[in-house]
Amino acid sequence: MTDRATQYAREVVAGKIVAGNLHIQACRRHLQDLERQDTDEFPYIWNPEASERVLEYAETLTIAEGFEPKPVQLYGFQCFDLGVPFGWYKRNGYRRFRRMYKSVARQNGKSFENGIRGTYIAGFSGYQFGKLFTVATKKRQSRIAWDEMNKFISADPDLKELFRVQEYKSLITALQTNCTIEALSREGGLDDGFRSIFASIDEIHQHRDNSIYKAIYNGTRSLKETLISMITTRGKNLNSFCYEMDEYAQNILHGVSSAEDFFVDIYSLDEGDDPFDETNFVKANPLLARTEDGIENLRTDARTAKEMGGTDLSDYLTKAMNIWTMGHNGYIDKAKWKACGSDRTLEYFGGRACYAGLDLSSGGDLTTIALEFPLDNGSNYFYSHSFMPRGRFEEHIQTDLAPYDIWEREGLLTVTGGVDSWKNDYAFILSHLRELQETYGLKFLGIAYDPHNADGILSELESFGCPLLMVTQSARFLNDATVDLQLSVKSGTVEYDRKNQLMTWSFVNAKVEKNSFGEMKVDKEKHARHQRIDPVDACIDAHVMRLKDRGEVDVQASLANYMEAMGWPEGGENNSNL
Repeated sequence: MTDRATQYAREVVAGKIVAGNLHIQACRRHLQDLERQDTDEFPYIWNPEASERVLEYAETLTIAEGFEPKPVQLYGFQCFDLGVPFGWYKRNGYRRFRRMYKSVARQNGKSFENGIRGTYIAGFSGYQFGKLFTVATKKRQSRIAWDEMNKFISADPDLKELFRVQEYKSLITALQTNCTIEALSREGGLDDGFRSIFASIDEIHQHRDNSIYKAIYNGTRSLKETLISMITTRGKNLNSFCYEMDEYAQNILHGVSSAEDFFVDIYSLDEGDDPFDETNFVKANPLLARTEDGIENLRTDARTAKEMGGTDLSDYLTKAMNIWTMGHNGYIDKAKWKACGSDRTLEYFGGRACYAGLDLSSGGDLTTIALEFPLDNGSNYFYSHSFMPRGRFEEHIQTDLAPYDIWEREGLLTVTGGVDSWKNDYAFILSHLRELQETYGLKFLGIAYDPHNADGILSELESFGCPLLMVTQSARFLNDATVDLQLSVKSGTVEYDRKNQLMTWSFVNAKVEKNSFGEMKVDKEKHARHQRIDPVDACIDAHVMRLKDRGEVDVQASLANYMEAMGWPEGGENNSNL
Protein backbone atom coordinates (compact mmCIF):
# COMPACT_ATOMS: atom_id res chain seq x y z
CA MET A 1 0.00 0.00 0.00
CA THR A 2 0.99 3.68 -0.16
CA ASP A 3 3.45 4.74 2.55
CA ARG A 4 4.58 8.26 1.70
CA ALA A 5 6.41 8.86 4.98
CA THR A 6 8.66 5.82 4.53
CA GLN A 7 9.20 6.45 0.83
CA TYR A 8 10.34 9.99 1.58
CA ALA A 9 12.72 8.75 4.30
CA ARG A 10 14.29 6.28 1.87
CA GLU A 11 14.86 8.99 -0.73
CA VAL A 12 16.48 11.30 1.81
CA VAL A 13 18.81 8.61 3.15
CA ALA A 14 19.70 7.56 -0.39
CA GLY A 15 20.75 11.14 -1.17
CA LYS A 16 18.02 11.75 -3.73
CA ILE A 17 16.73 14.72 -1.73
CA VAL A 18 19.07 17.44 -0.45
CA ALA A 19 18.91 17.54 3.35
CA GLY A 20 20.99 18.45 6.39
CA ASN A 21 22.62 15.72 8.45
CA LEU A 22 20.19 16.02 11.36
CA HIS A 23 17.16 15.57 9.10
CA ILE A 24 18.91 12.64 7.43
CA GLN A 25 19.40 11.14 10.90
CA ALA A 26 15.66 11.54 11.61
CA CYS A 27 14.85 9.65 8.41
CA ARG A 28 17.48 7.01 9.11
CA ARG A 29 16.08 6.49 12.61
CA HIS A 30 12.66 5.70 11.12
CA LEU A 31 14.14 3.20 8.64
CA GLN A 32 16.23 1.51 11.32
CA ASP A 33 13.16 1.24 13.53
CA LEU A 34 11.33 -0.52 10.67
CA GLU A 35 14.09 -3.14 10.59
CA ARG A 36 13.76 -3.95 14.31
CA GLN A 37 10.02 -3.46 14.85
CA ASP A 38 7.84 -5.87 16.83
CA THR A 39 10.70 -7.43 18.79
CA ASP A 40 11.17 -7.78 22.54
CA GLU A 41 13.94 -5.19 22.35
CA PHE A 42 11.80 -2.82 20.29
CA PRO A 43 8.09 -3.56 20.91
CA TYR A 44 6.66 -1.03 18.46
CA ILE A 45 4.81 -1.62 15.19
CA TRP A 46 4.65 0.55 12.10
CA ASN A 47 1.10 1.02 10.78
CA PRO A 48 1.29 2.67 7.34
CA GLU A 49 -2.51 2.86 7.13
CA ALA A 50 -2.61 5.05 10.23
CA SER A 51 0.17 7.22 8.83
CA GLU A 52 -1.64 7.67 5.52
CA ARG A 53 -4.91 8.39 7.30
CA VAL A 54 -3.65 11.67 8.78
CA LEU A 55 -2.06 12.63 5.44
CA GLU A 56 -5.31 11.99 3.58
CA TYR A 57 -7.16 14.06 6.18
CA ALA A 58 -4.68 16.91 5.72
CA GLU A 59 -5.26 16.93 1.98
CA THR A 60 -9.01 17.37 2.44
CA LEU A 61 -8.33 20.71 4.13
CA THR A 62 -8.35 24.15 2.53
CA ILE A 63 -5.79 26.94 2.91
CA ALA A 64 -7.93 30.01 3.40
CA GLU A 65 -5.14 32.58 3.68
CA GLY A 66 -4.25 34.39 0.46
CA PHE A 67 -6.03 35.92 -2.50
CA GLU A 68 -8.06 32.77 -3.05
CA PRO A 69 -8.59 29.47 -1.22
CA LYS A 70 -6.57 26.46 -2.33
CA PRO A 71 -6.45 22.81 -1.26
CA VAL A 72 -3.65 21.53 0.96
CA GLN A 73 -1.02 19.63 -1.01
CA LEU A 74 1.64 18.09 1.19
CA TYR A 75 5.34 18.14 0.43
CA GLY A 76 7.44 15.07 1.15
CA PHE A 77 8.93 16.47 4.35
CA GLN A 78 5.42 17.23 5.63
CA CYS A 79 4.33 13.67 4.88
CA PHE A 80 7.26 12.50 7.01
CA ASP A 81 6.73 14.86 9.96
CA LEU A 82 2.96 14.34 10.02
CA GLY A 83 2.90 10.66 9.13
CA VAL A 84 5.62 9.16 11.31
CA PRO A 85 4.28 10.30 14.73
CA PHE A 86 0.84 8.93 13.83
CA GLY A 87 2.08 5.70 12.24
CA TRP A 88 4.06 4.10 15.07
CA TYR A 89 2.12 2.12 17.69
CA LYS A 90 2.78 0.13 20.83
CA ARG A 91 1.67 -3.49 20.99
CA ASN A 92 -1.24 -2.41 23.19
CA GLY A 93 -2.70 -0.38 20.33
CA TYR A 94 -1.79 3.11 21.54
CA ARG A 95 0.53 5.47 19.69
CA ARG A 96 4.24 5.22 20.44
CA PHE A 97 5.19 8.90 20.27
CA ARG A 98 4.04 11.09 23.14
CA ARG A 99 6.43 14.00 22.47
CA MET A 100 7.90 15.61 19.39
CA TYR A 101 10.41 18.37 18.75
CA LYS A 102 10.65 20.05 15.36
CA SER A 103 13.12 22.82 14.65
CA VAL A 104 13.11 24.60 11.29
CA ALA A 105 13.68 28.09 9.92
CA ARG A 106 10.83 30.59 10.11
CA GLN A 107 7.91 30.57 7.67
CA ASN A 108 8.21 26.87 6.88
CA GLY A 109 4.80 25.77 8.16
CA LYS A 110 5.46 24.68 11.76
CA SER A 111 2.19 26.07 13.12
CA PHE A 112 0.36 25.00 9.96
CA GLU A 113 1.29 21.37 10.71
CA ASN A 114 0.20 21.65 14.34
CA GLY A 115 -3.11 23.03 13.08
CA ILE A 116 -3.55 19.78 11.15
CA ARG A 117 -2.55 17.64 14.12
CA GLY A 118 -4.84 19.46 16.53
CA THR A 119 -8.02 19.31 14.47
CA TYR A 120 -7.35 15.68 13.52
CA ILE A 121 -6.88 14.53 17.12
CA ALA A 122 -9.81 16.58 18.44
CA GLY A 123 -12.30 15.50 15.82
CA PHE A 124 -11.21 12.11 14.53
CA SER A 125 -9.01 10.23 17.01
CA GLY A 126 -12.01 8.71 18.79
CA TYR A 127 -11.08 10.19 22.17
CA GLN A 128 -14.05 11.67 24.07
CA PHE A 129 -13.96 14.82 26.23
CA GLY A 130 -10.25 15.35 25.64
CA LYS A 131 -8.39 18.59 26.32
CA LEU A 132 -6.14 20.10 23.66
CA PHE A 133 -4.05 23.24 24.13
CA THR A 134 -1.95 25.65 22.15
CA VAL A 135 0.51 27.23 24.58
CA ALA A 136 3.25 29.83 24.59
CA THR A 137 4.72 32.53 26.81
CA LYS A 138 2.33 35.19 25.43
CA LYS A 139 -1.35 34.89 24.57
CA ARG A 140 -0.73 36.28 21.08
CA GLN A 141 1.89 33.60 20.42
CA SER A 142 -0.33 30.84 21.77
CA ARG A 143 -3.04 31.87 19.30
CA ILE A 144 -0.89 31.22 16.22
CA ALA A 145 -1.47 27.45 16.04
CA TRP A 146 -5.01 27.93 17.37
CA ASP A 147 -5.72 30.37 14.52
CA GLU A 148 -4.42 27.81 12.00
CA MET A 149 -7.05 25.37 13.28
CA ASN A 150 -9.71 28.07 13.17
CA LYS A 151 -8.82 28.88 9.54
CA PHE A 152 -9.07 25.22 8.51
CA ILE A 153 -12.52 24.98 10.11
CA SER A 154 -13.79 28.30 8.70
CA ALA A 155 -12.74 27.38 5.15
CA ASP A 156 -14.44 23.97 5.13
CA PRO A 157 -18.26 23.61 5.26
CA ASP A 158 -17.98 20.03 6.50
CA LEU A 159 -15.67 20.96 9.37
CA LYS A 160 -17.98 23.84 10.31
CA GLU A 161 -20.62 21.20 11.01
CA LEU A 162 -18.24 19.30 13.28
CA PHE A 163 -16.66 22.14 15.28
CA ARG A 164 -17.88 25.19 17.19
CA VAL A 165 -15.49 28.14 17.36
CA GLN A 166 -15.74 30.71 20.15
CA GLU A 167 -13.22 33.42 19.22
CA TYR A 168 -13.70 35.52 22.34
CA LYS A 169 -12.79 32.53 24.52
CA SER A 170 -10.01 31.25 22.26
CA LEU A 171 -11.93 27.96 22.41
CA ILE A 172 -12.82 25.38 19.75
CA THR A 173 -15.14 22.46 20.55
CA ALA A 174 -15.36 19.25 18.48
CA LEU A 175 -19.09 18.51 18.60
CA GLN A 176 -18.95 14.75 18.00
CA THR A 177 -16.21 14.04 20.55
CA ASN A 178 -16.69 16.94 23.00
CA CYS A 179 -12.95 17.58 22.83
CA THR A 180 -11.88 21.21 23.31
CA ILE A 181 -8.95 23.17 21.90
CA GLU A 182 -7.92 26.17 23.99
CA ALA A 183 -5.14 28.77 23.65
CA LEU A 184 -3.23 29.25 26.92
CA SER A 185 -0.20 31.24 27.98
CA ARG A 186 2.04 31.79 30.98
CA GLU A 187 0.58 35.28 31.41
CA GLY A 188 -2.90 33.76 31.34
CA GLY A 189 -2.33 31.50 34.34
CA LEU A 190 -0.93 28.35 32.78
CA ASP A 191 -0.21 25.89 35.59
CA ASP A 192 0.14 22.18 36.33
CA GLY A 193 -2.78 19.79 36.08
CA PHE A 194 -3.62 20.01 32.37
CA ARG A 195 -4.37 16.51 31.10
CA SER A 196 -3.93 17.26 27.42
CA ILE A 197 -4.24 14.68 24.66
CA PHE A 198 -2.49 17.21 22.41
CA ALA A 199 -0.49 20.34 23.10
CA SER A 200 1.20 22.66 20.64
CA ILE A 201 4.08 24.46 22.40
CA ASP A 202 5.19 27.26 20.12
CA GLU A 203 8.60 28.93 19.66
CA ILE A 204 10.28 27.49 22.71
CA HIS A 205 13.41 29.57 22.01
CA GLN A 206 11.39 32.41 23.60
CA HIS A 207 10.73 30.45 26.82
CA ARG A 208 12.76 31.56 29.85
CA ASP A 209 12.80 28.03 31.29
CA ASN A 210 11.11 24.65 30.98
CA SER A 211 8.15 25.49 33.24
CA ILE A 212 5.55 25.56 30.44
CA TYR A 213 6.77 22.28 28.97
CA LYS A 214 6.83 20.64 32.39
CA ALA A 215 3.36 21.94 33.31
CA ILE A 216 1.96 20.30 30.18
CA TYR A 217 4.12 17.16 30.25
CA ASN A 218 3.52 16.40 33.92
CA GLY A 219 -0.23 16.47 33.31
CA THR A 220 -0.09 13.71 30.70
CA ARG A 221 1.37 10.86 32.72
CA SER A 222 -1.95 9.16 33.39
CA LEU A 223 -3.00 9.29 29.73
CA LYS A 224 -2.55 6.23 27.55
CA GLU A 225 -2.02 8.41 24.49
CA THR A 226 -0.95 12.02 24.04
CA LEU A 227 1.20 14.20 21.79
CA ILE A 228 3.14 17.21 23.02
CA SER A 229 4.37 18.98 19.90
CA MET A 230 7.20 21.47 20.43
CA ILE A 231 7.93 23.66 17.42
CA THR A 232 10.60 26.31 17.17
CA THR A 233 13.31 28.09 15.28
CA ARG A 234 16.69 28.14 17.00
CA GLY A 235 17.89 31.28 18.77
CA LYS A 236 20.93 33.02 20.18
CA ASN A 237 20.71 32.20 23.87
CA LEU A 238 22.64 29.12 24.96
CA ASN A 239 21.39 29.68 28.50
CA SER A 240 17.90 28.57 27.56
CA PHE A 241 15.46 25.70 27.79
CA CYS A 242 15.36 25.58 23.98
CA TYR A 243 19.11 25.03 23.73
CA GLU A 244 18.97 22.23 26.30
CA MET A 245 16.05 20.60 24.48
CA ASP A 246 17.81 20.98 21.13
CA GLU A 247 20.94 19.30 22.52
CA TYR A 248 18.80 16.47 23.93
CA ALA A 249 17.00 16.09 20.60
CA GLN A 250 20.32 15.88 18.74
CA ASN A 251 21.48 13.19 21.15
CA ILE A 252 18.37 11.17 20.30
CA LEU A 253 19.06 11.50 16.58
CA HIS A 254 22.70 10.50 17.06
CA GLY A 255 21.64 7.49 19.13
CA VAL A 256 23.51 8.53 22.26
CA SER A 257 20.25 9.07 24.18
CA SER A 258 17.36 6.66 24.11
CA ALA A 259 13.84 8.11 24.13
CA GLU A 260 11.55 5.87 22.13
CA ASP A 261 8.52 8.04 22.89
CA PHE A 262 10.15 11.15 21.38
CA PHE A 263 9.95 12.05 17.67
CA VAL A 264 12.64 14.51 16.60
CA ASP A 265 13.31 16.35 13.35
CA ILE A 266 15.73 19.25 12.88
CA TYR A 267 16.21 21.17 9.63
CA SER A 268 19.45 23.14 9.66
CA LEU A 269 22.64 23.79 7.77
CA ASP A 270 25.55 21.51 8.56
CA GLU A 271 28.81 22.64 10.08
CA GLY A 272 30.96 24.11 7.32
CA ASP A 273 28.06 24.87 4.97
CA ASP A 274 28.12 28.26 3.26
CA PRO A 275 24.96 30.05 4.52
CA PHE A 276 24.95 32.24 1.39
CA ASP A 277 25.05 29.33 -1.09
CA GLU A 278 21.45 28.91 -2.19
CA THR A 279 21.93 25.18 -2.79
CA ASN A 280 22.08 24.91 1.01
CA PHE A 281 18.91 26.93 1.67
CA VAL A 282 16.64 23.89 1.43
CA LYS A 283 18.36 22.20 4.38
CA ALA A 284 16.82 24.74 6.75
CA ASN A 285 13.89 25.80 4.54
CA PRO A 286 12.21 22.64 3.22
CA LEU A 287 9.13 24.67 2.23
CA LEU A 288 10.36 28.14 1.28
CA ALA A 289 13.29 26.90 -0.79
CA ARG A 290 10.90 24.84 -2.92
CA THR A 291 8.71 27.77 -3.97
CA GLU A 292 9.60 30.50 -6.44
CA ASP A 293 8.66 33.36 -4.14
CA GLY A 294 10.28 31.72 -1.15
CA ILE A 295 13.69 31.16 -2.76
CA GLU A 296 13.71 34.74 -4.09
CA ASN A 297 12.99 36.10 -0.60
CA LEU A 298 15.80 33.97 0.83
CA ARG A 299 18.21 35.30 -1.81
CA THR A 300 17.28 38.85 -0.86
CA ASP A 301 17.74 38.15 2.85
CA ALA A 302 21.12 36.51 2.18
CA ARG A 303 22.39 39.50 0.18
CA THR A 304 21.25 41.95 2.86
CA ALA A 305 22.84 39.93 5.68
CA LYS A 306 26.11 39.54 3.81
CA GLU A 307 26.35 43.24 3.00
CA MET A 308 25.26 44.63 6.38
CA GLY A 309 26.66 42.05 8.80
CA GLY A 310 26.09 42.70 12.51
CA THR A 311 22.61 42.01 13.83
CA ASP A 312 21.25 41.50 10.30
CA LEU A 313 23.71 38.67 9.77
CA SER A 314 22.96 37.17 13.18
CA ASP A 315 19.19 37.31 12.55
CA TYR A 316 19.65 35.76 9.11
CA LEU A 317 21.66 32.84 10.48
CA THR A 318 19.14 32.06 13.23
CA LYS A 319 15.81 32.81 11.56
CA ALA A 320 16.58 31.87 7.95
CA MET A 321 19.24 29.16 8.34
CA ASN A 322 18.20 27.80 11.77
CA ILE A 323 21.73 28.02 13.21
CA TRP A 324 22.63 28.68 16.84
CA THR A 325 24.70 31.83 16.42
CA MET A 326 26.64 31.30 19.64
CA GLY A 327 28.60 28.09 19.28
CA HIS A 328 29.67 25.70 22.03
CA ASN A 329 32.81 23.73 22.67
CA GLY A 330 31.86 20.12 23.26
CA TYR A 331 34.31 17.80 24.99
CA ILE A 332 33.76 14.76 22.80
CA ASP A 333 32.40 14.03 19.34
CA LYS A 334 29.05 12.27 19.80
CA ALA A 335 29.51 9.88 16.89
CA LYS A 336 32.98 8.82 18.06
CA TRP A 337 31.74 8.34 21.62
CA LYS A 338 28.90 6.17 20.36
CA ALA A 339 31.40 4.09 18.36
CA CYS A 340 33.26 3.35 21.62
CA GLY A 341 30.19 1.59 23.07
CA SER A 342 30.74 -2.05 24.02
CA ASP A 343 28.59 -5.03 24.98
CA ARG A 344 30.98 -5.80 27.85
CA THR A 345 29.72 -5.12 31.35
CA LEU A 346 31.38 -5.07 34.77
CA GLU A 347 30.96 -8.85 35.12
CA TYR A 348 33.52 -9.36 32.36
CA PHE A 349 36.22 -7.69 34.47
CA GLY A 350 35.91 -9.87 37.58
CA GLY A 351 39.25 -10.40 39.29
CA ARG A 352 40.97 -7.55 37.41
CA ALA A 353 42.86 -4.51 38.61
CA CYS A 354 41.41 -1.03 38.13
CA TYR A 355 41.59 2.59 39.18
CA ALA A 356 38.67 4.27 40.94
CA GLY A 357 37.49 7.85 40.64
CA LEU A 358 35.10 9.44 43.10
CA ASP A 359 33.20 12.63 42.28
CA LEU A 360 31.70 14.03 45.47
CA SER A 361 29.06 16.48 44.38
CA SER A 362 27.80 19.19 46.67
CA GLY A 363 24.37 19.04 48.25
CA GLY A 364 22.07 16.50 46.70
CA ASP A 365 23.13 16.35 43.08
CA LEU A 366 24.67 13.29 41.46
CA THR A 367 27.61 11.63 43.13
CA THR A 368 29.42 9.11 40.95
CA ILE A 369 31.87 6.24 41.27
CA ALA A 370 33.91 5.45 38.16
CA LEU A 371 36.27 2.53 37.53
CA GLU A 372 38.91 2.42 34.80
CA PHE A 373 40.23 -0.96 33.67
CA PRO A 374 43.44 -1.00 31.58
CA LEU A 375 43.03 -3.53 28.76
CA ASP A 376 45.71 -5.69 27.19
CA ASN A 377 45.32 -3.96 23.81
CA GLY A 378 46.12 -0.55 25.29
CA SER A 379 42.50 0.56 25.53
CA ASN A 380 40.64 1.52 28.71
CA TYR A 381 37.21 0.35 29.86
CA PHE A 382 35.18 2.77 31.99
CA TYR A 383 32.37 1.83 34.35
CA SER A 384 30.27 4.29 36.35
CA HIS A 385 27.45 4.21 38.86
CA SER A 386 25.72 7.25 40.32
CA PHE A 387 23.80 8.12 43.48
CA MET A 388 21.19 10.72 44.41
CA PRO A 389 19.15 11.31 47.59
CA ARG A 390 15.40 10.66 47.27
CA GLY A 391 14.37 14.28 47.88
CA ARG A 392 16.59 15.59 45.08
CA PHE A 393 15.55 12.68 42.84
CA GLU A 394 11.89 13.67 43.01
CA GLU A 395 12.81 17.32 42.44
CA HIS A 396 15.07 16.65 39.44
CA ILE A 397 12.48 14.44 37.74
CA GLN A 398 10.24 17.51 37.70
CA THR A 399 12.87 20.00 36.52
CA ASP A 400 15.43 18.17 34.35
CA LEU A 401 15.24 16.71 30.86
CA ALA A 402 16.89 13.52 32.11
CA PRO A 403 14.94 10.26 32.73
CA TYR A 404 16.29 9.60 36.23
CA ASP A 405 13.43 7.25 37.03
CA ILE A 406 14.29 5.05 34.04
CA TRP A 407 17.99 5.08 34.97
CA GLU A 408 17.07 3.98 38.48
CA ARG A 409 15.08 1.04 37.10
CA GLU A 410 17.97 0.10 34.82
CA GLY A 411 20.41 0.01 37.74
CA LEU A 412 22.51 2.98 36.61
CA LEU A 413 21.45 5.16 39.54
CA THR A 414 20.90 4.32 43.19
CA VAL A 415 18.44 6.57 45.04
CA THR A 416 19.18 6.78 48.74
CA GLY A 417 17.11 7.67 51.81
CA GLY A 418 13.50 8.78 52.01
CA VAL A 419 11.53 11.66 50.55
CA ASP A 420 13.02 13.99 53.14
CA SER A 421 16.61 13.06 52.27
CA TRP A 422 18.37 15.94 50.52
CA LYS A 423 22.07 15.19 51.11
CA ASN A 424 24.24 12.44 49.70
CA ASP A 425 25.05 9.60 52.06
CA TYR A 426 28.78 9.19 51.48
CA ALA A 427 29.04 6.26 53.91
CA PHE A 428 26.48 4.36 51.81
CA ILE A 429 28.36 5.23 48.61
CA LEU A 430 31.69 3.94 49.97
CA SER A 431 29.91 0.83 51.19
CA HIS A 432 28.72 0.30 47.61
CA LEU A 433 32.29 0.73 46.34
CA ARG A 434 33.48 -1.95 48.78
CA GLU A 435 30.63 -4.19 47.71
CA LEU A 436 31.78 -3.87 44.08
CA GLN A 437 35.30 -4.74 45.14
CA GLU A 438 34.21 -7.86 47.03
CA THR A 439 31.52 -9.04 44.59
CA TYR A 440 33.78 -8.91 41.53
CA GLY A 441 37.12 -9.57 43.20
CA LEU A 442 38.54 -6.25 42.05
CA LYS A 443 41.99 -5.00 42.95
CA PHE A 444 42.10 -1.23 43.37
CA LEU A 445 45.42 0.17 42.16
CA GLY A 446 44.43 3.61 43.44
CA ILE A 447 41.47 5.81 44.31
CA ALA A 448 41.30 9.41 43.11
CA TYR A 449 38.85 11.77 44.74
CA ASP A 450 38.03 15.43 44.49
CA PRO A 451 38.56 17.25 47.78
CA HIS A 452 35.06 18.72 47.95
CA ASN A 453 33.27 17.24 50.98
CA ALA A 454 35.97 14.57 51.31
CA ASP A 455 37.19 15.34 54.85
CA GLY A 456 34.67 13.05 56.54
CA ILE A 457 35.47 9.99 54.45
CA LEU A 458 39.27 9.98 54.24
CA SER A 459 39.65 7.36 56.97
CA GLU A 460 37.22 5.06 55.15
CA LEU A 461 39.07 5.61 51.87
CA GLU A 462 42.34 4.68 53.57
CA SER A 463 40.77 1.38 54.68
CA PHE A 464 40.80 0.19 51.06
CA GLY A 465 44.57 -0.21 51.42
CA CYS A 466 45.55 1.37 48.11
CA PRO A 467 47.16 4.69 47.14
CA LEU A 468 44.87 7.73 47.38
CA LEU A 469 45.13 10.85 45.26
CA MET A 470 43.37 14.13 45.92
CA VAL A 471 42.44 15.59 42.51
CA THR A 472 42.51 19.37 42.55
CA GLN A 473 39.66 20.58 40.35
CA SER A 474 41.70 23.02 38.29
CA ALA A 475 42.56 23.10 34.59
CA ARG A 476 46.29 22.96 35.43
CA PHE A 477 45.93 19.76 37.45
CA LEU A 478 43.34 18.08 35.20
CA ASN A 479 44.66 19.10 31.78
CA ASP A 480 46.79 16.06 30.89
CA ALA A 481 44.16 13.49 31.88
CA THR A 482 41.37 15.51 30.25
CA VAL A 483 43.26 15.79 26.95
CA ASP A 484 44.41 12.17 27.01
CA LEU A 485 40.88 10.87 27.57
CA GLN A 486 39.53 13.15 24.83
CA LEU A 487 42.13 11.84 22.37
CA SER A 488 41.43 8.27 23.45
CA VAL A 489 37.75 8.71 22.56
CA LYS A 490 38.70 10.20 19.18
CA SER A 491 41.05 7.32 18.41
CA GLY A 492 38.60 4.66 19.61
CA THR A 493 40.73 3.34 22.49
CA VAL A 494 37.98 3.77 25.08
CA GLU A 495 35.25 1.26 25.89
CA TYR A 496 32.11 1.56 28.01
CA ASP A 497 28.81 -0.28 28.39
CA ARG A 498 26.68 1.07 25.55
CA LYS A 499 23.59 0.63 27.74
CA ASN A 500 24.91 3.13 30.28
CA GLN A 501 22.87 6.08 29.05
CA LEU A 502 23.63 8.06 32.20
CA MET A 503 27.35 7.99 31.45
CA THR A 504 26.71 8.92 27.82
CA TRP A 505 24.46 11.81 28.83
CA SER A 506 27.22 13.14 31.05
CA PHE A 507 29.92 12.92 28.37
CA VAL A 508 27.83 14.71 25.74
CA ASN A 509 26.87 17.42 28.27
CA ALA A 510 30.52 18.16 29.03
CA LYS A 511 32.07 21.28 27.53
CA VAL A 512 35.72 22.32 27.43
CA GLU A 513 36.86 25.17 29.65
CA LYS A 514 40.41 26.55 29.25
CA ASN A 515 42.49 28.84 31.42
CA SER A 516 44.77 31.62 30.19
CA PHE A 517 47.56 29.05 29.57
CA GLY A 518 45.36 26.93 27.28
CA GLU A 519 45.04 24.15 29.86
CA MET A 520 41.65 22.48 29.93
CA LYS A 521 39.12 20.84 32.17
CA VAL A 522 35.50 19.91 31.57
CA ASP A 523 32.49 21.86 32.76
CA LYS A 524 28.83 22.08 31.87
CA GLU A 525 27.37 24.93 29.84
CA LYS A 526 27.30 28.07 31.93
CA HIS A 527 24.03 28.39 33.85
CA ALA A 528 22.77 25.05 32.46
CA ARG A 529 21.23 24.01 35.75
CA HIS A 530 19.66 20.83 34.47
CA GLN A 531 22.76 19.29 32.90
CA ARG A 532 24.99 16.99 34.95
CA ILE A 533 28.56 15.98 34.19
CA ASP A 534 29.42 14.07 37.38
CA PRO A 535 30.09 10.70 35.67
CA VAL A 536 32.59 12.23 33.24
CA ASP A 537 34.23 14.05 36.17
CA ALA A 538 34.60 10.74 38.00
CA CYS A 539 36.05 9.06 34.91
CA ILE A 540 38.62 11.83 34.52
CA ASP A 541 39.52 11.52 38.22
CA ALA A 542 40.15 7.79 37.71
CA HIS A 543 42.20 8.58 34.61
CA VAL A 544 44.30 11.08 36.57
CA MET A 545 45.09 8.28 39.02
CA ARG A 546 46.09 5.91 36.25
CA LEU A 547 48.34 8.43 34.51
CA LYS A 548 50.03 9.41 37.77
CA ASP A 549 50.55 5.73 38.59
CA ARG A 550 52.37 5.00 35.34
CA GLY A 551 54.25 8.31 35.22
CA GLU A 552 53.25 11.75 33.97
CA VAL A 553 51.43 11.54 30.64
CA ASP A 554 53.08 12.87 27.52
CA VAL A 555 50.29 14.73 25.69
CA GLN A 556 52.35 14.87 22.50
CA ALA A 557 52.73 11.10 22.59
CA SER A 558 48.96 10.77 23.05
CA LEU A 559 48.44 13.07 20.08
CA ALA A 560 50.86 10.99 17.99
CA ASN A 561 48.95 7.81 18.90
CA TYR A 562 45.69 9.47 17.91
CA MET A 563 47.11 10.60 14.56
CA GLU A 564 48.46 7.11 13.90
CA ALA A 565 45.07 5.58 14.67
CA MET A 566 43.43 8.03 12.26
CA GLY A 567 45.97 7.25 9.55
CA TRP A 568 47.32 10.82 9.38
CA PRO A 569 50.96 11.57 8.64
CA GLU A 570 52.82 13.29 11.48
CA GLY A 571 52.11 17.01 11.36
CA GLY A 572 49.64 16.45 8.52
CA GLU A 573 46.49 17.58 10.29
CA ASN A 574 45.67 20.75 12.14
CA ASN A 575 44.88 19.82 15.73
CA SER A 576 43.73 23.25 16.83
CA ASN A 577 40.28 21.97 17.79
CA LEU A 578 41.54 19.50 20.38
